[in-house]
Order: sequence, then structure tokens, then C-alpha cells
Amino acid sequence: MEKPAQVGKYIVEEELGRGATSVVYRGHDTFGNREVAIKVFNPAGFSSDDQRRKFEKLFITEAAMAGKLNHPHIVNILDASIEGEFHYIVMEMLRGKTLEPHVQPDTLLDTAEVLQIIFKCCTALDFAARKGIIHRDIKPANIMLCDSGELKITDFGAAMINDTEKTQMAGVGSPAYMSPEQLREDDLTLQTDIYSVGVMLYQLLTGHLPYTADNTYALIHKIMNEAPQDVRSLRPDIHSELARIVHKALEKSLAARYQNWADFAADLAGCVNPSTVDKKTIPDSEKFNVLKSLDFFRDFTETELWEVLRVSVWRRLKAGTALIKEGDTGKSFFILAEGSVQVTKMGKQLSRLKAGDCFGEMAYIDQSSAMRNASVTAASEVMLIKIEADALMNASDNLQLKFNRTFLRILVSRLAVANKGLATLMA
Repeated sequence: MEKPAQVGKYIVEEELGRGATSVVYRGHDTFGNREVAIKVFNPAGFSSDDQRRKFEKLFITEAAMAGKLNHPHIVNILDASIEGEFHYIVMEMLRGKTLEPHVQPDTLLDTAEVLQIIFKCCTALDFAARKGIIHRDIKPANIMLCDSGELKITDFGAAMINDTEKTQMAGVGSPAYMSPEQLREDDLTLQTDIYSVGVMLYQLLTGHLPYTADNTYALIHKIMNEAPQDVRSLRPDIHSELARIVHKALEKSLAARYQNWADFAADLAGCVNPSTVDKKTIPDSEKFNVLKSLDFFRDFTETELWEVLRVSVWRRLKAGTALIKEGDTGKSFFILAEGSVQVTKMGKQLSRLKAGDCFGEMAYIDQSSAMRNASVTAASEVMLIKIEADALMNASDNLQLKFNRTFLRILVSRLAVANKGLATLMA
């Protein structure tokens, strides 16, 4: 297939890569004024009509994802269409590399980083599963580590959408990462993706697949009938709890395997060993779980919580640390994730705030005034979330709306408490 000058409304600029069935181009969306990736279906790549029909179904499946999977760790499908000879899908442009370079024994990532990657995969695939979508082809080649620091799951072409008329197609997926039930062509649930993520976790930790064989038939036999080699026989330094998590994800029995993504993610987050992480660094898995536990964020979706992580700075600070000084200027506000703080004005204590409370929010609410009207000091060791007003102003409309509604709820609550106190004094 020669490079076209234009596909639909998109200007084609250069070829990024090609396979037997598709070509991916870098393009320009003239309407949205943004760079995009255009995946064009290549009919010439099929050896038979049956193969062409199968991959046309996969194309339609991936096209159906447009607008359904709006999650920070899933590639955003912007558009899909069939126009004349072109079958194409338009996606956000990603720059980075896949996990493939990190599945060899001499190129492994740090264990703490692997845990964060798999945790993010769990939350993203949980989001997809709640939308009725199972990926069915999870493997390192379909996980992108972007130059921006973000992780993206790509290639939902093999996905199973639960509300479609036909939910299964044989011969889809990569055998080494396929679950026993997928190889048997049983009805699939989200647990098939859990198994595939388990294989990927095993490989990222050891540089080896849990099963290898000389041919596909022997490989399938092993996956369906043999226990995987103990992960600690390849990496003796792996903690016993992490080894348990890996092997639970790889259980052949659905009853013994993780039943849902939440339990898998929770075990991974609990397995992060603080001694292996820089004390000043707070893992994203811990941040995400903290946000989910705070009353401040009770109305935020998981997608919005991940965006909060992107626009915020987190710090652990000792008791007695001055967080805000009366009379100073600043355009940031704070949410207390752990611990407590003392609020004073002219040396007199006004209040004591606990986890889930916010302070300094007037810097965001009233953009014309940035002077602090009270001092805030850490009363204990604290974990503090700091958000610059400008960073939130540049965030998505949905996130700004959620913060605005939350601040309004807090202000109304504070006003009610003040009115009650005033009424008591007057009485």
C-alpha cells in the first residue's frame, strides 16, 4: 500500500510502521489542529477471504471503541470510518516505547516500577471491564511507556464486547499470553485478561515466560496442563508475597485465580516495599488509593482521580513544618492526605484540619487575590497534596467542574458551622 496524501479529513505526513494487515501513519487533524496516528486496514495483506473477514471483524471491534474507553491509561481512539478503499482508525499520537525491551534478563526494570506498571494496567482494564470490554491480547508489545511518563494500553482490535451479537473468534491473541480457557475457546470473562497480565508480570520480573516450548502445540499443552516454574527459582530476591500474587494471577482454575481487578490491584499496592522506594517518592498506586479513600474526592471518577495525580505534587512533611504563612502570597491550594494541621490567625488558633480537608483554596476560587489570610502548620507528620491554581485551570473541564462543586459543598458546610456558632453566641 502506497502512502496516501490524505485519509478522510486527515493529512498523512509519514509512515510509522506496517504489518501484513495494516499500516500506521503519522497524520494531522486539520479540524482539531492536532497530531494523530492513523491505522489503515490493508486488504492486500490477507491470504484468503476467510482471513480477510476475520480481520474485518477485528477492525470493526476496534472501531467500536471510539468514545467508549476514555481512560488515562488506555489509548484514546478518536475516529473510525470506512471510506472507499480505506478502512481506518484514528488514535491519539503516542511517543515512547513498548514494554518489549524490558522482558529480557539483562534489561529488566526495577521491581518497584514493574509493580506500578501492572497496578495501572489493572485499573485501566478494570475500567474497560466495567464498560463490558475484555482486551484478550494483553502482552508487552501492547503496553506503551510514553515519553511523557504515562502508560497506555493499546490495540483493542481483539477485544470482546459483551453486548455484540458474536463475542468470540478463534485464533485471536498471542498463545504465550493466552489463558487456558481462551485456548479451549470457552466463554471468556475479565479473568482471561487477569491471566495475561499475570504472564506479563512474571516476564517483567524474570525475563522469562512461565511456559516455553519448541512449537505452538507443545506450548498450548503446557499452559493447559502444567504448573509454571516458581518465579523465585528465576529471581530468588522476589518477596514471597509478590510470588504469591504472580502465581495467583496464573492459576488455571477460575475459582483460584483473582476474581476481579480490584483485589489484584490491592495486593499489588500492598506489596510495594517502602524500603525499595526513595523516601521522598510516593508511588502512584499509593496516591491513587489515598485519593479513593478521601471524602474530598468522593464524587470523582477514577479517570478524574488519575488526572488529579497528573496536576498535583505530593510531599511528606514533618510535624512543625510551616505550610502557609499569613500575609504571604501564593496561587496553590492543598488537600491533606494524611495527618493533621493547625490553622492560626494573628497567633490565635482558628481550627485543626484532618485528612480529607483542604486549605488555601481561595487562591483558586478568587483569582484576583493571592494573599494568605491565615497560617497553616503541620501538627503531625503529614502527607500533603499541592495543586497550583494555574494547573487546575488548564485541566479538563470535567475535573474543574468536580473541584468547583466540591469547594462549593465545603464552603456551604463551613458556613453552616459558622452560623451555628454565631447562633450559640447570640443565645
